Amino acid sequence: MKKKTSDWLNKGLFFIVASILSGCSQASVDDGYTAGDLSGINHMADSGVNSFSVNGYGGAMTGNTCCIMLPEKWTPELKARIQWEVDPNPDVILPPLGTDEFRKAYEQHRTKYQQHSAIINIPQYGKERCGLTVHFLACNQVKVTTACSGYGTSAYPIKDPLNMKEPATCLVK
Repeated sequence: MKKKTSDWLNKGLFFIVASILSGCSQASVDDGYTAGDLSGINHMADSGVNSFSVNGYGGAMTGNTCCIMLPEKWTPELKARIQWEVDPNPDVILPPLGTDEFRKAYEQHRTKYQQHSAIINIPQYGKERCGLTVHFLACNQVKVTTACSGYGTSAYPIKDPLNMKEPATCLVK
């Protein structure tokens, strides 16, 4: 009985580890889609992006998140449906964590979070693409790219600066 339980645990552990290590590489070429990392860059000076998703896939502001599925072949109607939550005061000082005062202050602070969404075109890409990076800009604007070069390099297509201040009025598109 011990041997069977041990074998079952070893096989289960192997499956879990293999699944984690394989990450995004499990996307099949046969279905016309490939997986890539999903990441975000916040350009706003006074606001934080708490969370976001693109076409239902959740992303992260710290590093890359696996995965977003992109068609192998770009088409002009390819869109990114982006939803995100903004904290307009990410530097708020709250009472000590775990206290009743913290819970009350946090609940009050959380009521100021803002929900946004946008549908934008995904720029044309070829065979080389490196997931999707979402750029969060002032006035609740977003841009996306599939570029493999990093933000700030000469080949990177999005040139908007970091730490952008929100203007007094935003242009409505």
